[in-house]
Amino acid sequence: QLQLVESGGGLVQPGGSLRLSCAASGLTLDYYAIGWYRQAPGKEREGVSCISSSGGSTNYADSVKGRFTISRDNAKNTVYLQMNSLKPEDTAIYWCQAVTTVLAKCVINEPWEHNSWGRGTQVTVSS
Repeated sequence: QLQLVESGGGLVQPGGSLRLSCAASGLTLDYYAIGWYRQAPGKEREGVSCISSSGGSTNYADSVKGRFTISRDNAKNTVYLQMNSLKPEDTAIYWCQAVTTVLAKCVINEPWEHNSWGRGTQVTVSS
């Protein structure tokens, strides 16, 4: 089973930046499209971004387009989410997960529910 560990969260002021990391253990990430997901208190989980296994295709939720950038370094078995211009509404727990691909493009709203979820990393945007 693909085990994923999220890190990099923290407390940041509005307008600030954070970079989240998603590290894999047990299996190499090379073959998996990976997505980032978040859930704020009282809200449903939402897909934030995803990246294909090669890195050639990415997808973003409208709420983060132009502010967040997903990338991957397969040599380091890690996927990143660079978050800039953070807003209070970005406050949530963030998780990474393998995602479904169709014609080599990741499908942001189809995470692998059969794969276990990690503990996530808390991002808090507040002054």
